[in-house]
Amino acid sequence: MSLVKSKGFKYFKNLIIGLGASAVMLGALGKINSEPWGGQMITIGLITEAVLFAFLGIIGPEKDYYWEKLYPGLDNFKANLSPLNAGDLGAESFKPLDGEAVDNKLGGMLDELQSMSKSLGALKSLQEVDFSETSEQLKTMHNFYSRMNEAMSTLNETVEDTKLYKEHMASLNRNLTSLNSVYGNVLSAYTGVKA
Repeated sequence: MSLVKSKGFKYFKNLIIGLGASAVMLGALGKINSEPWGGQMITIGLITEAVLFAFLGIIGPEKDYYWEKLYPGLDNFKANLSPLNAGDLGAESFKPLDGEAVDNKLGGMLDELQSMSKSLGALKSLQEVDFSETSEQLKTMHNFYSRMNEAMSTLNETVEDTKLYKEHMASLNRNLTSLNSVYGNVLSAYTGVKA
């Protein structure tokens, strides 16, 4: 902690400001009453105040906290706020905060918020899509699938016909083979009789 933010320094700063202001007032009183020490006193007081005001300008103001934003009604004297000791004050309530754990939780919350932002962006782009032609496209797809089913059923019938044709060709081939052997026997018998 820096010296400027320490409790002792703040006390010392307020003490010097108060004493300087007192010296200025006493000097003014002395000048008004035409006392011989009035001029010196007012000079000492004004120099002290000038140095202090210059110093206060250099160190800058302290950070302001707007607690009324966190606790609405805090700036209203008659607000009905629950006291800090309201509710359960078990040992869990007084645990010291772990900075790293808080950073991790805040980082996780930030990731979730970014994810939600992306999801909302996707929803917004979906909102901008024109669905006016979707019904017509669905009808066209239905017609396509209906015709595809008809073609598949016709193809199944064709496959059955092809199997039947193949069986008939095999039967015809067997008949021709037997007929060829009969013809061969007849031919052999005929050439054997002729000889």
